[in-house]
Amino acid sequence: MLSRKTFAVAAAAVIATVATAASAQQPAAPAAAAPVQQLRHGAAIPGLCAYSSDRTIAGSEVGKYVGTRMKQLIDEANAELKGEDTAVTNEAKALDAGRATMTPDSWEKRAADLQVRANALGRKKEQRSREIQLTERKALQRVLQELDPVVVGLYQQRQCSILLGDGVLAVAPQMDLTDQAIAGLNAKIKTFAFNRERLDAPAAAPAPAPATPPKR
Repeated sequence: MLSRKTFAVAAAAVIATVATAASAQQPAAPAAAAPVQQLRHGAAIPGLCAYSSDRTIAGSEVGKYVGTRMKQLIDEANAELKGEDTAVTNEAKALDAGRATMTPDSWEKRAADLQVRANALGRKKEQRSREIQLTERKALQRVLQELDPVVVGLYQQRQCSILLGDGVLAVAPQMDLTDQAIAGLNAKIKTFAFNRERLDAPAAAPAPAPATPPKR
């Protein structure tokens, strides 16, 4: 027999929202940086260039659009699940409060039904979280597809021989292609339509038609 505590814990376990998991995919707000000494760069090295894809995406119009759209999709997913959250929680409370007036068989039947609902809700939340992560990954892939030709064009235009990426701590401004990459990306794309990816189980394949008996 399931105890009263079991349902209190089970109900609480499914109340985590999609935003909790999805927020792990969003970059944390940077802490306020301490004042640093103004860097004095040496002479630019011919043929050596650098750019930050992270800064380019974050500073571009399409990158900001993707961030805004992802927040909308997360809010929509949470709104979808909120009603089910509330229903499961209220049923768990009602089940605990009414146990003294219910027969053991009746209580166990309602308890089993609630457990099924709670488990289904937990699976749905996990699925929505995976969908949000997949959506963000595909959206960023699209942005990078648009960005790559821009960077290649800058690389050739500036006659670079080596291109350094996001791991560079500091670079002379004359060697940094980031601002030009942002401008090029802004000129190419600002928005694109995308919705939450769906990971629903595919519909079962129809049963094969019975074989036609051979004619005699």
